[in-house]
Amino acid sequence: MIIVHAYTKHSRVRFIAENGIVAALYYGLTMLFIMVPAISQFGPIQCQLSEFLILLAFFKPRLTYGLTLGCFLVNMTGAILGQNLPIDMLFGTAATLLSCIGIAYASKFLCISLLYPIVLNGFIVGLELYFLIDDGMPLYACMGYVAIGEAIAMIFGYIIMMTIIRNKGAMKVFGPTRHADVKF
Repeated sequence: MIIVHAYTKHSRVRFIAENGIVAALYYGLTMLFIMVPAISQFGPIQCQLSEFLILLAFFKPRLTYGLTLGCFLVNMTGAILGQNLPIDMLFGTAATLLSCIGIAYASKFLCISLLYPIVLNGFIVGLELYFLIDDGMPLYACMGYVAIGEAIAMIFGYIIMMTIIRNKGAMKVFGPTRHADVKF
């Protein structure tokens, strides 16, 4: 027997609005940090702090759509600005999508969920950069630098998420569908 969730008009609007807000937050934070020259958003040595938002998928898996869209828009803008390659719209976005799926469905612990984006982005984006940018950097360095940047974003996000979880009012507004009782 297949159970189909019947979305009401209200829940569809909420779904679209939540994902739109998350996509805009992801995009806006990345564009804000583009203005900080000390934090590279693209290239072999990068740290997209906006990536911490993918931890939202741990609490609300349906936000994967907005997170993936936000990542795609960031990579598209980066390609338009000449800061990354157009192919990053595919590989970078795929790494974020797979990370969100891993975070949402493959772990019961938020601290373990941090590993999915670190490993996936390090591997996928590191391979992409190694094969598409000829700057003489070895493969392990490309993967390592991307993974380190991702680890910084994930630790930053973990601290933020744990702070939000402690605020009952914020959790009520956020309305998690999973793991609302997560502890450090």
